[in-house]
Amino acid sequence: MSPSSRTGTRRLTPSFVGRLRSLLADETVSGMIVIVVAMIALLVANSPLSHAYHHLAHIEFGPASIGLHLSVHEWAADGLLTIFFFVVGLELKTEFVTGALRDMKEAALPMLAAAFGMIGPALLYVLVQAATGSTAWNGWAVPTATDIAFAVAILSLFGKGMPPTARTFLLTLAVVDDLLAIIVIAVFYSSGLNFLALAGALAVIAVFAVLVNRRITHWWLLIPLGVLAWALMLNSGVHATIAGVALGLVVPATRTRQGQMTHDFVEAAQPWSAGLALPVFAFFAAGVTIIGAPGGVASAVTDPVTIGIAVALPLGKLLGIWGSVAVLTRTTRLRLGHGVDLPDIAAIGLLAGIGFTVAMLIGGLAFTDETMVAHARFGVIIGTFAAALLGALALRMRLRVHARGSAPHRER
Repeated sequence: MSPSSRTGTRRLTPSFVGRLRSLLADETVSGMIVIVVAMIALLVANSPLSHAYHHLAHIEFGPASIGLHLSVHEWAADGLLTIFFFVVGLELKTEFVTGALRDMKEAALPMLAAAFGMIGPALLYVLVQAATGSTAWNGWAVPTATDIAFAVAILSLFGKGMPPTARTFLLTLAVVDDLLAIIVIAVFYSSGLNFLALAGALAVIAVFAVLVNRRITHWWLLIPLGVLAWALMLNSGVHATIAGVALGLVVPATRTRQGQMTHDFVEAAQPWSAGLALPVFAFFAAGVTIIGAPGGVASAVTDPVTIGIAVALPLGKLLGIWGSVAVLTRTTRLRLGHGVDLPDIAAIGLLAGIGFTVAMLIGGLAFTDETMVAHARFGVIIGTFAAALLGALALRMRLRVHARGSAPHRER
């Protein structure tokens, strides 16, 4: 091989890796990847490959002596998804220190809307269970979560031309929603606590915090500590993904001459989250077998769990977010601004009903019966795609209004 050929090869590989990293860092692209993978999983799970798919999902491996003998789908939900939650923790820290959540006057309205945006779906789910005589109360938290990547992807695709503040409002809403969902998982879906393992996890996280705050960021040191914290958290009875959030939250977010560490860590972890963790989790979470299952499609569609989640995601989020903003802006000093009005919030509220990733995770935690888990996740799929479709239509309608409103200014 000639020197010029070797140089070309060296240049090709870094540029390809760089382009791939940039692609995966794009929220629209990462959201669409999850959508495509979820659709593939749903098709495979309802095809002649269904048996092979479920066999693969339940293959177990890992050292049992240290509590890490898990099935493939558990490795995806409890293991790989921790990378996604690590990125969430980093983004939360950035928003609270230097981002939209540092100014409480600006953040108060979307933060309160996020809280009501969780209460609305939970109440609607409970009402459906009560009205149908169901006792599946454990699923109340499933429709409360918003998928940031998926929601922002729809906003980017169908909301070009919306006021920039609309995107900021949705991001703030989704970030606070994630924080509240993390609290829900930690409080309501942790059981049989092993306090020794939990103390060990917290101690390792503390060591991680000391290192990063002293700017000691060698990957060969931090990654093993992160894995150890995750393993201990998994064995503690607290959901393992909480370790990822905690690790992200202890990374310093203040800007220095060297840059912003949370931003640098997000750049390093985001491709792994968007390109590996989320797609693999989506593949094993969205593969709900309806065709050929006991009761078939009719049983899944008429199950109060499915109905409650499917209705609560778009409608509960809309009522909780739009309703709370409408009341708060009329009864308090909180105001919308920068070109965003209540009908825009209605479109954003529908987008917040896109609850794929975390809702799928909570669906698997809320129930022990596999049929109920499948129906809960089927409800998430229906509700998410209903919210995406209705949100996209609402955005197009609002764009026409904004276009008409700006027409006289363009003529001048």
